[in-house]
Parts: sequence; C-alpha cells; structure tokens
Amino acid sequence: MDLETLIGKRLAVGIPGAEATEDVIEALRAIRAGSLVLFSRNAASPEQLRRLLRRLEEGLGYPLWVMVDHEGGRIIRFAEGVTRFPSALTVGTTMSVADAETQGCVEATELRALGVHVNLAPCVDVLVEGADPIIGDRSYGADPERVSAYAAARIRGLQTHGVAACAKHFPGLGAVNRDPHGALPTITADWNAMEPHLVPFERSIMAGVAMVMSSHACYPHLGDPPGLPATFSRRLIHDLLRRRLGFEGVMLTDDLEMGALRSFGAMDELAIRATEAGHDLLLICSDLAAAQRAAAGLRSAYASGCLDGDELERSVQRIQQARQKFLS
Repeated sequence: MDLETLIGKRLAVGIPGAEATEDVIEALRAIRAGSLVLFSRNAASPEQLRRLLRRLEEGLGYPLWVMVDHEGGRIIRFAEGVTRFPSALTVGTTMSVADAETQGCVEATELRALGVHVNLAPCVDVLVEGADPIIGDRSYGADPERVSAYAAARIRGLQTHGVAACAKHFPGLGAVNRDPHGALPTITADWNAMEPHLVPFERSIMAGVAMVMSSHACYPHLGDPPGLPATFSRRLIHDLLRRRLGFEGVMLTDDLEMGALRSFGAMDELAIRATEAGHDLLLICSDLAAAQRAAAGLRSAYASGCLDGDELERSVQRIQQARQKFLS
C-alpha cells in the first residue's frame, strides 16, 4: 500500500446525513477512509441504511469497515431493525451473565444484517459514586468483578457471531468529574485507586476483545503531566495497555472532535499526537473537512519522518487482521 492508503486505513469517519451524495463519496475517496462510524442521522430505516452503505462502497470501489455505538439503554443509534436492550447497569443488576452473552449474540446477528461489523461497546468503566452521569447507567456497576464478568460475556456473544467488540474507555472513566464531550475532565486517582478500573480491561483482553477505546480524560497521578489526556499519553496507551496488559488488538481514540480536546490544536495536530501515543484507529465522527485535515497532517508527518513509518505499518496490520476476521 502507498502512504495515502495506509493513512486512510487508520481513519474512522462519520458522514453528515442519510444519502451517499457525490460530495460525501468524493470526501471519503480523497482520504481513502477505511472505516465508517454510523449515527442516528445516517439511519432512517434498515432498507435505507443498507442502500446507503451499498452506494458508498460502489462509489468508493472498496468495502468499508462499518462501526456503531450500540450499547443499549440510552445509546442506541437505530430506530428500527434492532432489539432495544436495557442499559448495562440494568443488565448488571437484574439479569444474569448468561443473559449478557445472549444479548451479544442477538446484537451481532442484527447488526450484521444491517451491514455493521463493529459494535463500539461494551462500556467497561467501573462506576464511582458522585461521578458525572455521562457514564452512569452505561456501566455494569461499581464492582470491578461484576463489570468484568458481564463485559466478557457480552464480548464473547458479539464476537462469536461475527461482530467485533470494543472495550471502553481506557484506562477507566467511571470516576470522571465532567462530560468530555464538552470539556476536558481530570481523574485524580493514583495507581492504587486505578488498579480496580483496569481489571475489566484485563478480563476483556483475556476474552479476546478485538478493540479498546481510550478516554479523553487526564490522569495526572499516573505519571503524566497535568493537563495531558490519555488520548495523547504514550505512557498509558503504549506502555500500560500494550506492554503491561499485553493487548495486541486495535487501539482507537474516542471522537477527536469532542470538546475535551478543543484546546490542543487543530485536527492535524490532534491526529499526530494521538498517533504518537500509540493509537491505531482515529475517530473523527462528524466533520469530513476535519478528517481531510487529519489525513494531510499525518501524510506530512510521515513523509518528514516525524512519525515512524514502521509503526504505521504495524498499526495497519492490526487493523487489517481485525477487518479480515469481522468484515467477511
């Protein structure tokens, strides 16, 4: 693959509406985007969604790796064609671990029928009393062992039925003090306090989870300078997740357009810094112009040697391995 194609494989982007317009196809073609992130705005009905995906792929001439946040509860993007499961907290308090695995099986079957290959779930954050409600009922609860058991079961259900799962938000967002969609939060826990939050990620990795998503939050007592989010922390993404926990799958960012990162520069700078930290896949969920800026910034950084070309190839290899497993 040439440099532009390699970079495109690392971009997961959203599009503005429910139609595969020439402008949308041209924007995706310009960055050679490998992955598409779906939202409610893209899906009026199952038939329309399948038509959208077919026309996008016909226009591009290659298959897209299609992703969606399908957590249950308040995070469901599709109005039709899926079973509306309750929130993770409800599942974790009123249903069995076996029910969570069954949920994953049903979700995978329904998502595959819609043309989706990746569920950006489950949320494996461990709840802390008094935290911002942005996680809230998206978590299986406050007990790391319970969260781990339900998350691992859901992952097994999803992945044995052909849909990649994603454990989020590393290294744990359950104690977050504000919503990172709007502003940058800080979690003041030290290593001892954070260890229980790592347990569900360890168990998810043991269950074979295909992907892990990082958090847009600062953890100043884990060794990084104050004000540096996990998104840009090589200590957390590379050293902790890759080396200590042994994760060999696809590491992706949360949406780089979120308000938490607003003060860190333009999209090209954000993409470069997230790449330096060790992410494989970069999510840019709304603005195709921002995705084009990210692609241009990465292209310049690789061409100049500021980013490591060998790491680029290793990232794309991890993405391609997951695509081959869950795209067919």
